[in-house]
Amino acid sequence: MKIVIPGGTGQVGTVLKRALSAAGHDVVVLSRHPRRQDEVHWDGATLGPWAGEIDGSDVVVNLAGRSVNCRYTPANLREMMDSRVHSARVVGEAIAAAARPPGVWLQMSTATVYAHRYDAPNDEATGVIGGTEPDTPDYWSYSVDIAKAWEREQEAAGTQHTRTVALRAAMVMSPDRGGVFDVLLRLARLGLGGPVAGGAQYVSWIHDQDFVRAVEFLVARDDITGPVNLAAPGPLPHRDFMRALRTAWGVPVGLPATRWMAEAGAFVLRSDTELLLKSRRVVPGRLLDAGFTFGRPDWPAAAEDLVRRLRGRAVR
Repeated sequence: MKIVIPGGTGQVGTVLKRALSAAGHDVVVLSRHPRRQDEVHWDGATLGPWAGEIDGSDVVVNLAGRSVNCRYTPANLREMMDSRVHSARVVGEAIAAAARPPGVWLQMSTATVYAHRYDAPNDEATGVIGGTEPDTPDYWSYSVDIAKAWEREQEAAGTQHTRTVALRAAMVMSPDRGGVFDVLLRLARLGLGGPVAGGAQYVSWIHDQDFVRAVEFLVARDDITGPVNLAAPGPLPHRDFMRALRTAWGVPVGLPATRWMAEAGAFVLRSDTELLLKSRRVVPGRLLDAGFTFGRPDWPAAAEDLVRRLRGRAVR
């Protein structure tokens, strides 16, 4: 198959491109700064020659959008919104204009669309959409607004000949440098991998190989449309998540951090505490109902696999 991945140069795109190329597919990445032969320039906002790559392709997986690993300043939040909305809109325009449109358009979304909660998991059918929770920072609701606007662009696109799926993805854990697993493991190795603000907030995640397998599953299943949660079925409290990560690496202790300590650390790292403090208790209802089987459903075993792979790369 020919698979086009707009915004495919980041961590998740690297994971997906590597696996799909190894499986024998023709993978083309759309990038603002192409550096390889299989990367094609686009600006993420306007139609151009790149649209010819979509015309005649089999699958489009749009991952484009500014990284959320930054300070949530008004300017950065606006850039997050614009980069996602504009890219989803123009991908929809390219598909609608194609003489031979792709069979399926998988549009990246986020598990952050769900409410900050501890009491029950969020699946696609009964999950609570966030934005109105009490006792949360006002700007957290903007992250939900971004997710909803992202999905609305796909829903509004005139792509009636192309099946559409919104990937409400949790954090994708891979051993690649610079990814979220790399950052969390670095904290654990420094002895800083303890619970943050008590550690009761839930962490939703998905192993990189299960993310790829879920994408392949959704491409093959022509009966699935709409939002799908890409998250392992075992979300767990932050304190347990970090304990399993420390165990996998062999770090005996992790210093706990208060909320204000997390704020200070996030400021130094030019990141934001929403990534640590929001309770994302998300489960993959539709994937499980459709018969998808996770290879790494539980975090302790997944963390051990990621550590093993990371160490294996280091000794080469």
